Amino acid sequence: MPVNSRVPGFYKLSPSERFQTIVRLSDLPEHEIANLASADADMLMIADRMIENAVGTLSVPLGIAANFTINGRDYLIPMATEEPSVVAAASNMASVARIHGGFHTSSDQPIMISQIQLVGAKDPQAARLRLYEHRRDLLDLANEQDPLLVKLGGGAKDIEVRIVEAMDKTYVVLHLIVDVRDAMGANAVNTMAEALAPLVSEIGGGRVRLRILSNKADLRLARVRAIYDAEALGGPDVVDGIIDAYAFAAADPYRAATHNKGIMNGITAVVLATGNDTRAVEAGAHSHAAAAGRYTSLSHYEKNEAGNLVATMEVPMAVGLVGGATKTHPVAQAAVKLLGVKSAQELAEVIVAVGLSQNTGALRALAAEGIQKGHMSLHARNIAVAAGATANEIEDVVSRLRREGHVRMDKAEAILAELRQSR
Repeated sequence: MPVNSRVPGFYKLSPSERFQTIVRLSDLPEHEIANLASADADMLMIADRMIENAVGTLSVPLGIAANFTINGRDYLIPMATEEPSVVAAASNMASVARIHGGFHTSSDQPIMISQIQLVGAKDPQAARLRLYEHRRDLLDLANEQDPLLVKLGGGAKDIEVRIVEAMDKTYVVLHLIVDVRDAMGANAVNTMAEALAPLVSEIGGGRVRLRILSNKADLRLARVRAIYDAEALGGPDVVDGIIDAYAFAAADPYRAATHNKGIMNGITAVVLATGNDTRAVEAGAHSHAAAAGRYTSLSHYEKNEAGNLVATMEVPMAVGLVGGATKTHPVAQAAVKLLGVKSAQELAEVIVAVGLSQNTGALRALAAEGIQKGHMSLHARNIAVAAGATANEIEDVVSRLRREGHVRMDKAEAILAELRQSR
């Protein structure tokens, strides 16, 4: 029977009423989708405030990355991810980086850009200059929208006006440049842009269409560098292999996509654990990877005079400690407390250190034993559980899967059947 997704007033229902409604509409037995409904009543109430039409929550494993020294300080770093080997690889490479002082980081001020698109200006070049002439008026109006941000030292700092040619039209695009302090900043810059729209329209002599932040946060970069000891990595040949893997990614977009995915395995896990916007951070990172007009590696690897591996990276990192899920989700709040970071910039620097460490771990696996050996070894536990192994059976199944070298569901089921038959 086809599902009818037209549900008037669905948003007005409670989460439990919504769940019962989808059971009825889906024509499925309730037990088949029962796990969609949250058993945690308190968390469900929070979820219902965070998003629309909530019926439940989805738990993602949260691990702690160890061994990290960043700018001379040690951190225990929460990482939320469903992928095996990510936390292990980041922690392992962090221990190697410690030999030569750990990770060293820096970051720009927390600057975000909001774009205001003006269409239909008869004289776009002159409109551009008129907007610059009213810079002070525009900045003052923007800062009236958020006096607390200004009091904290942030607020609208400048404008940039660009001419953008698109198809058969010419747009005048004003960039409002805002210091958002310890926020990610989307709400602050969007509110300012909305307030400026009528004045921009009046000055520019056109109609304002879009007024929204840009996730290409290239004024908000975070940087990290580390030295990995050659012997601890496995010797000079492993170092050369890592550099060859990096060079491949730098030259080939097909390889760069997977290379950068490895970086984002680390970055996204910390962003998610701290309640920040994973999509915004990923969009910013991938746009930065293509900033020169061709998609390439976000990280860079080279050898120093001692033959050790030197890794560096610079990426946009729009994250915050105030607002959004960071302040509403109890796990995110606990993760931030565990990290002990005091500013959005410090959080950004921790995140890029994890991204670089994870990337190095993946490249080392590729250059040495191959990515599948370690990855599938950890994945074997997931396969054993999925095959139905109980807590007392998991290790026996995993041991056999690893020994036989075939980490597959059918093999796990066969091994499990053998174990049970032999008892």
